[in-house]
Amino acid sequence: MTVRFVDGDIFETSPKVALAHGCNCAGAMGKGIAVEFKRRWPTMYKLYKEKCQSGEFQTGDLFAWEDPDSGRLILNLGTQKTWRTKATLEAIEGALQKALRKVQQENIETVCLPMIGAGLGGLTAEQVKTQLVEVLDNSPVQFIVCENYAAGIQPNGIQ
Repeated sequence: MTVRFVDGDIFETSPKVALAHGCNCAGAMGKGIAVEFKRRWPTMYKLYKEKCQSGEFQTGDLFAWEDPDSGRLILNLGTQKTWRTKATLEAIEGALQKALRKVQQENIETVCLPMIGAGLGGLTAEQVKTQLVEVLDNSPVQFIVCENYAAGIQPNGIQ
């Protein structure tokens, strides 16, 4: 399968679609799309924050959490040390590789994510696109990247 870049709202997908997002490793989800993850899944946020505070969650790591109500898998990707530092391509690559292994183990066919590391993460969209394609293209899992947020719109290509 391939990486597809579309417009849409990652939250407008079926619970069978895993959601991924880049986050810092300091326990803060105070800006960007992370705020919505924190709002929707406060239990996940609490566990994420504990892992950050204990040093268990570092750049390049994955913290996967399954919503007990919907069964949706949430993939927290450690892309930057703190909210004040920039994301790194190395951290994105490591976290994506771990995420790919996890979704394959869970037999998940589709992952939807924003442009991790771009915007608040400090990287350019072109850097991130190149990295996503290098790491994820030709994987057995479909990755749908919402490069442009469109509230309430289901991303194209979701099965």
